[in-house]
Formats: sequence, structure tokens, C-alpha cells
Amino acid sequence: MHLGVAAVIFDWAGTTVDHGCLSPLAPFVEVFRRRGIALTAEQARGPMGVHKRTHLERLCALPAVLAAWQARFGRAPGAADVDALFAELVPLQLAVLPRFATPVPGCQATMAWLRERGIRIGTTTGYTRAMMDVLAPLAAAAGFSPDVLVAADEVAHARPWPDMCLRNLELLGLADPGACVKVDDTVVGIEEGLRAGMRTVGVVMTGNELGLTEQELAALEPVERERRRAAGYARLRAAGAHVVLDGIAELPAALEGLMRHPAAG
Repeated sequence: MHLGVAAVIFDWAGTTVDHGCLSPLAPFVEVFRRRGIALTAEQARGPMGVHKRTHLERLCALPAVLAAWQARFGRAPGAADVDALFAELVPLQLAVLPRFATPVPGCQATMAWLRERGIRIGTTTGYTRAMMDVLAPLAAAAGFSPDVLVAADEVAHARPWPDMCLRNLELLGLADPGACVKVDDTVVGIEEGLRAGMRTVGVVMTGNELGLTEQELAALEPVERERRRAAGYARLRAAGAHVVLDGIAELPAALEGLMRHPAAG
């Protein structure tokens, strides 16, 4: 155990793979477009990190979406509508996942650093197991292969509940959540780790907070880049993250500091 860290539990899209957390975006927008409802990228990203069905449920509750749905259908969306949206979302999500399996910059080096120190690698995700059955093998071929994967539909309660993190500990044979660190690019992912009793690390520049590809991020004007970076840092800090980073390439140095000076978080 290095510096008291037995395991690091990572998120997937936006944290370890899929720079900008782009894969879920188009499917959410498309299922509402089919019903004549225009969903903005910002709206679609709002609940990111939760189970995809829960994500749809929360989108349906947005005032703008609720008003548009009532105007079009003469009623509010119900559970059956959410079920229908989810049924359509799944094949759309499965179809786009292969395009978004590339690890973020520094991912392979960070995983190698953890393994050299005997630190186990777990993962949680808002994706279902069927979705991960597509994504995980492609990510593995590209260099990211964790010890454990727990999907949103494999526990009684997905994020922000701690169930997926705690299931990781069970599968890894670890008893102490305090010896584990949760790394995520979403507010609900940070909440998940905190509720599991873990230290938490937020990542901003590769994830949902900015929602940009590596190329789009590089093309930002410096002032706009820093404005968005500061806003993302503020949101994840407000969620309770002990440390916030640009991306997981910085994680090794952050873990050294976090465990040597735990009060600094």
C-alpha cells in the first residue's frame, strides 16, 4: 500500500477515456429530437454521471423540457415515457461508444504508476453493463484495463449513492474505504465517493465540466480557457472534492500530497 492508498476508483467517460465526455451527449439530444423537443448540450450534460435512465428522468423534469413536452403532448412525461426514451437511447449509445474509447492524456502512465506501487484500480460508471461490454474491451486494447468494473445497473442504487464504490471494495477484497480514493469528472461522482467514505479527486479539463475534445480545448483562447477551468474547479470543490486537477495525468503527484498532508484537502 503506497502512502496509505490501497485502491483508486475511477470514472470512465471524461475521466479515463472519452476526452470531453462526448459519447453520451448525442444520444440524449437525439431521443428528445425525435419527439420534437430541442435539447441543448448544456441541458443534456446537467445530470451526467448518473444511471442513463435516471439521467433521462431528470431531463424530463427540466422546466424547459417539461413545458415543451406538455405543449406537444398535452401532458407531463411519465414513467412509461422515460422507459420508452431509455429503450431508444440504448442502441444509440451502443452505436457511438466505439468512437469514444480512447484513453485521455496520461491515462496509461498513471495506471502504470499505480500498478508499480501495488495500488489496485477500480471503476464505476453511469453506463450499463451492456454498454460497458462494448466500451471496456476497446479501452483495454487502447491501454486502459482496470482490475474491477461496476456498472450502474449492477447495484441497487447508482450515483450519487455509494453502492458502486462499495461494490468495488468488495470485489477488490478491501475493507477500508478510507484507504481508497475516488476520481471523477462529475458532481455526482464526487458525491458517490464521499458517501462511500473515500477521499475524492475531481478532474476538470478532460471531462464533463468543459465538454471539449483535446483539439477543441487546445483551440480555446487563453482567457476563455481559464474562465471555464476556474468555473469547473469551483463546481467540483463545492461538491466536496478534496483535490481538483486538470486531468488524471496529474494524479500521481496529487496522491503523494494528499496522503502526506491529508488536512490540505
